[in-house]
Amino acid sequence: FFHCAPYVKHYRNNDSLELKPGMVFTIEPMVTEFSDECYEWNDDWTVVTKDLGRAAQFEHTVLIKHDGVEILTVPPFSDDENDK
Repeated sequence: FFHCAPYVKHYRNNDSLELKPGMVFTIEPMVTEFSDECYEWNDDWTVVTKDLGRAAQFEHTVLIKHDGVEILTVPPFSDDENDK
């Protein structure tokens, strides 16, 4: 399933959600040009900065486990110079 409950907003908000083992979701930091104040459009999807400055977003998918969290999108480690 893609973009289904529970919904975890990727910007500062007052929502509350208990993280439980087995939950998988993304963490999507937003790097902004100027203001870090954001708002969500009426489409319930698009988030923009209040000053409409440029922004970039990237994501990692995480799995909540009984003993912590596992980042599922970390590339495998390699010390081969060709992989850098």
